[in-house]
Amino acid sequence: MTTARARAPIPWAVVGAGAALIAVTTGMRQSLGLFLRPLAATGLGIATVSLALAAAQFFWGLAQPTFGVLAERVGARRVIVGGGLLLAAGLALTPLVTGPLGLFATLGVVSAMGAGAASFAILIGAVARRVPAEHHALASGFINSGASLGQFAIAPLAQVLIAWQGWQVALWALAALAAATTVLAGPATGEARGAAAAAATPPPPLLDMFRTAFADRSYWCLHASFFSCGFHIAFLVTHLPNEVALCGLPAGAAATGLAIIGVLNVAGSLTFGWLGSRYRFKSLLGALYCARLLAVAAYLLAPKTILTVYVFSAVLGFTWLATVPATAGLIGKLFGARHVSTLLGMTLVTHQTGAFFGAWLGGVIMARSGSYHDAWIIDMVLAAAAAVINVPIRERPVVRAVAVATGRP
Repeated sequence: MTTARARAPIPWAVVGAGAALIAVTTGMRQSLGLFLRPLAATGLGIATVSLALAAAQFFWGLAQPTFGVLAERVGARRVIVGGGLLLAAGLALTPLVTGPLGLFATLGVVSAMGAGAASFAILIGAVARRVPAEHHALASGFINSGASLGQFAIAPLAQVLIAWQGWQVALWALAALAAATTVLAGPATGEARGAAAAAATPPPPLLDMFRTAFADRSYWCLHASFFSCGFHIAFLVTHLPNEVALCGLPAGAAATGLAIIGVLNVAGSLTFGWLGSRYRFKSLLGALYCARLLAVAAYLLAPKTILTVYVFSAVLGFTWLATVPATAGLIGKLFGARHVSTLLGMTLVTHQTGAFFGAWLGGVIMARSGSYHDAWIIDMVLAAAAAVINVPIRERPVVRAVAVATGRP
């Protein structure tokens, strides 16, 4: 059976549909920073809107393992369809609510949970069960690149709609697009309409797997470094538009910067997905975090021009989500492909906890000091810590040793 699986081809139709699906859901989520200033101008204030966007970061992460477990029982297709409808509902209702609580509920919880139902953990987990082990990182990088293409396409579209028809119409247009993504659920999972999780295979012993994973030092190291990754990405995607405005640059420069991040991350995701079959995952992760540290330091020292923003965005884009294929590959290497959806989902909860603080603290620091300087310093410190934390990771299977000791298959 092992030989047959190793010789199996990569199901590019499933991988391609998954990349298209995540392009829409992640592209929308990564473009919400463009709505920060319009929403703040309604009287809510930048700190309140930042808190709602920070909550969205956290609940998107919380949705990963939650929907991952649900998908194993009712089928990934049903989960993705429900998530697309939730995302559409949250975006469509946001212009209709008034006050911080309503914004928190629609943009911070409902839309975020919906986007999480069709994101990395479920899609990469579904592909990991259909792709030969030696190609896991490459397939994950391909799906990951879809998220980048979505950001490249949707950020400029959202900015044009905001300038042309206002932020309300822009959100309604994105809601309609989110609802349309439900047609990709079947092709992205390989499941027929109405199909549930395979009854022939009993659900994995999740409690035992959690005990095994959280007893392993390497898994904790992944969580710690992913916290830094979440802080970095959420801070930038939420506050880069406002940072550009503070530098006296046009709003279009921010949208272009986000688009550059998206398109360069396609190259970064595919490159590091390919490198994952040739080098140790922990070495790749360490290099990525070091590159982020150097990029932020160079940005702080450079003159704030449009060229600086574009070069900074290009460097960040190459490392943006390239951590995901390496992290997913390392989890599969440690615990097996069967548990990638759930255990990668758990690391994404930690990732999005860091994202909450990145989005929220950025707004707090800005509101109190009128500058993001201290937030940049925190980002650099966390990047340095993440690079060091990956050093003690041991890349060897953990599940096999536990299976022998407990008698489980």
